[in-house]
Amino acid sequence: MKHTLSVLVEDESGVLSRITGLFARRGFNIESLAVGPAEKAGISRITMVVPGDHRTIEQIIKQLYKLINVLTVQDVTNIPSVERELMLIKVHANCESRSEILEIVNVFRARVVDFASDYLIIEITGDPGKIVAIEQLLQKFGIYEIARTGKISLKRTSRINTEYLRNPDVNLALSSFTPDLLSFPANNS
Repeated sequence: MKHTLSVLVEDESGVLSRITGLFARRGFNIESLAVGPAEKAGISRITMVVPGDHRTIEQIIKQLYKLINVLTVQDVTNIPSVERELMLIKVHANCESRSEILEIVNVFRARVVDFASDYLIIEITGDPGKIVAIEQLLQKFGIYEIARTGKISLKRTSRINTEYLRNPDVNLALSSFTPDLLSFPANNS
């Protein structure tokens, strides 16, 4: 099973190399890695996707806490969260296929960021499933290059799991509510 770990670290040189070194020494693979500034100055968030069973992930978390500059580690795999990835994809687009590619781009709410006579570069942002789906659809036109970020993730404050909402039984139950039952009190501030 793949696990998504969210790690807050002090933003100092060498932190990322110590973390990746820990994974290399233990023989663990990192499938996806994204690093960027967090909400506080001097703190960075590292989001990584790692394969492993529950016991292996517990060991990884314990080892991460032993590293200098690691502040918090959280496995957000089974916690309702928002996950996003960014992909740039260069696709062969001749006159015959261009309109079909542009239709796919519109359906996925992607956008064309470079337009050449034989190629398009498309930018797509979304959950990892959306990224894989558009890549599969564009495969038949000829993919020339791909650049993907790693997955980034934040816990949902609302605690609503969108995977749960995709269940048809849940949608049927929600449709039986009247709009006033779903409304929230007005904010008096």
